Amino acid sequence: MGLPIVAIIGRPNVGKSTLVNRLAGAQTAIVHDEPGVTRDRTYLPSYWSDREFLVVDTGGLVFNDDTEFLPLIRQQAMTALTEASAAIFVVDGQTGPTHADEEIAEWLRQQPVPVLLAVNKCESPDQGLIQAAEFWQLGLGEPYPISAIHGGGTGELLDELIKHIPHVTEVPETNEIKVAIIGRPNVGKSSLLNAFVGEERAIVSPISGTTRDAIDTVVERDGQTYRLIDTAGIRKKKSIDYGTEFFSINRAFKAIRRADVVLMVIDALDGVTEQDQKLAGRILEEGRACIVVVNKWDAVEKDSYTIYDYEKNMQARLHFTEWADTIFVSALTGQRVEKILELVNQAAESHKRRVSTAVINEVLEDAVSWHSPPTSRGGRQGKIYYGTQVSTQPPTIALFVNDAKRFNENYRRYVERQFRQQLGFKGSPIRLLWRSKKVRDVESGNLNRATRV
Repeated sequence: MGLPIVAIIGRPNVGKSTLVNRLAGAQTAIVHDEPGVTRDRTYLPSYWSDREFLVVDTGGLVFNDDTEFLPLIRQQAMTALTEASAAIFVVDGQTGPTHADEEIAEWLRQQPVPVLLAVNKCESPDQGLIQAAEFWQLGLGEPYPISAIHGGGTGELLDELIKHIPHVTEVPETNEIKVAIIGRPNVGKSSLLNAFVGEERAIVSPISGTTRDAIDTVVERDGQTYRLIDTAGIRKKKSIDYGTEFFSINRAFKAIRRADVVLMVIDALDGVTEQDQKLAGRILEEGRACIVVVNKWDAVEKDSYTIYDYEKNMQARLHFTEWADTIFVSALTGQRVEKILELVNQAAESHKRRVSTAVINEVLEDAVSWHSPPTSRGGRQGKIYYGTQVSTQPPTIALFVNDAKRFNENYRRYVERQFRQQLGFKGSPIRLLWRSKKVRDVESGNLNRATRV
């Protein structure tokens, strides 16, 4: 049994995403004063007292208007409600009841799900009670005055909410792999997500900027659980206006940070652009495992040399992520999409892999015997005493040396290549930390009594 779901419902700009952030205890949902910012469903974990649950943020509901994305937003909100154990209907206490609120209330009264009425923007305790009283007319029971931005009144709301939340005694542990889908606008990220899921989980449109938030979807294949995170398309910094798109891209960068594996989606027709190079650099900077997914491969005219020439060009432009696997797919036809998850499994395993100190020092001893550390003009040679892995995700190896400054970039890259050739780590970056230590520190046993190289 999974965690119960609480759907947050309401018209645009009443503070739904602010309340979601308050309940989840994190600034995850995008908050911006513009209708339609939230479009897809966003699930976040929350708890109160002895109850754990997921809050699902939904787009602003607008009935009797079929312009732009509004029908799709309604569909996503309705789907969230069918999954929910309870719903919180958020209204604006400063504006008072509106015709749109009345339409939503009428629809909610017809649903089998328990509904709590949260009157937001009631920052003043005394005035808040007066503001909330106006909403009795919606016929949804007691209105709870709250301030989502400051947290006022949310405790009373949650006390009532958990009466409708089943108690989950045990949530099965899953070896979940978090996979962020990253790329420029219109490279097919949402289409790729829907190809994995087999349904219209994310809104797909040729209009640039359809996906605003980072959307989580959980799928299972062969007993392995994957949390797929669809994100907004990331454009060049100079092309970004402050506002919704700014926050969307910030969420995309955060999605990279919380992922185990990043799928960097590239448009096969455009090839590797300067922006793709910057995204790859960001993935490397965050230390995430990575798979380069070349989408729309079905649209490329091919001969027997096409894929080899394409790979050669990609390796030249993405040389700093040469450790990442590349796969050519078509999200539209489903070609090779399922094989992506096989590469995800391999990259995730490499990302969390831990190697014993003995094995690391065997690699170092071999590396030094083939290529001695550089010697300075004064005749002083660099010495590697020993190495040990200090963390995973990404695998991080500390190398204790006599003077880190004596090891130039060429030699550092050589040592990294030796680790990759002998230990693998396919699909994952590795980090080497060069630490200067005096000989007597090593010999005195201050460094875990490890073997010297």
